[in-house]
Amino acid sequence: MKKRILSAVIASMLSLGLIGCGSSSSDASKTSTTNNEVNLNVWIMPNSGTPEDDFMAVIKPFLDQNPNIKVTPTVLDWGSAWTKITAAGTSGEAPDITQLGNTWVPAVGAMGALEDLTPYYKDFGGEDAFVKATLSTTGIEGKSEKYGVPWFIDTRALFYRKDACEKAGVDPAKDFATWDSYKAALKKLNGVEIDGKKLDALGMPGKNDWNVVHNFSWWIWGAGGDYIKDGKATINSPEALDGINYYASLADEGLMPKAALEKNSSEVEALFNNGEYATIFSGAYFAKTIKNEYEKDSSKALDPKKVGVAIIPEGPKGRYAFFGGSDLAIFKSSKNKPEAVKLLAYLSSADAQVEYAKRHGNLPANAKSFDDKFVTDDPMLSVFKEQLQYGRSYPSIPGWAPSESLLQKGLSNVWDNVMGVSGKYDPAKNKTELDGAVNDVNAVLNQ
Repeated sequence: MKKRILSAVIASMLSLGLIGCGSSSSDASKTSTTNNEVNLNVWIMPNSGTPEDDFMAVIKPFLDQNPNIKVTPTVLDWGSAWTKITAAGTSGEAPDITQLGNTWVPAVGAMGALEDLTPYYKDFGGEDAFVKATLSTTGIEGKSEKYGVPWFIDTRALFYRKDACEKAGVDPAKDFATWDSYKAALKKLNGVEIDGKKLDALGMPGKNDWNVVHNFSWWIWGAGGDYIKDGKATINSPEALDGINYYASLADEGLMPKAALEKNSSEVEALFNNGEYATIFSGAYFAKTIKNEYEKDSSKALDPKKVGVAIIPEGPKGRYAFFGGSDLAIFKSSKNKPEAVKLLAYLSSADAQVEYAKRHGNLPANAKSFDDKFVTDDPMLSVFKEQLQYGRSYPSIPGWAPSESLLQKGLSNVWDNVMGVSGKYDPAKNKTELDGAVNDVNAVLNQ
């Protein structure tokens, strides 16, 4: 039965593109560096609008300084990346370097396909060079090997309309500080009228989205809960349910429109930018989107000067911010390991990560990058710097990748409950749905 569950989960994840890749170690020093021309094959994802051009622009200084090294990037679609990366890892026909969603690293790290980069962290500036919360994503929990180097961070913060807050008498610095004060602020903001249009207090996507697990994370953690703890699924614990029920209550109480729950993140973000919502939780990339849309057509988009950002509200058990993003890894089969390490050292530097962040919109993972004017002089991005201290990543275990789709299914059923798919919303049903998810996740973790 367990094998059938795991097979079904992996098949589902391959179709949805929910899982990705990473793996084990070897001695890179056996390959010597020469002045002969070397071509590094690098697999990346569509991290920006023009991913190949943007990547090549960022590494141009590196190529200028290393004329014997050529780089050939290949852009993988997120939906097929896991299949291609794991196939490459098992066949030995792999690129030199690959991008990995950072929740993929432990799953692929257990395969034995990746180089152990621990000896080369000195070339990357040491562990202290990176935002602390990213380091747990670079290997397997409980083991010392590091298979990845943090490349960029995907996290969420609270975007809000300054004009709506002013009209509703909401002080973001004070009223968005805790769960209780945030809900009270939403009640003030709900229905506030700006330029003849009534705004909904909060817009967020529901189950028809790729961020379902991410969007529940800070509520679960803020209530003292977790998805997986000590090798067991715990999403049905009283603490986790407190966080889930709080988030669901925002929709049940009419503070978050149910129409938004039918949409995905991109659609909800577009509606915020079109003036439909007073607040929204989104990533640093959304700051870039707001600016770009306003530059394209200021008559149809929000003025960035009217948008503020606040850190995640503090729950009864603390304040936590989801940290996702991507790491870079070297395949063990690479015949160009010294050159690959050299490129990773460049890509992990503060300057290179800032230049790349300007293009893709997410946050750099190098800690010194946050002292750059790109961050400090930007009123929206500077708030994300403040939030770094609250960063938290998912457990770095091989079983997380297959478990995530099962957790997403259980949480999607919570949204069905909120939407009244099977009758009036009943918070007690949430535990029933999540009990089933726990059983399925534990079957995977017990493999």
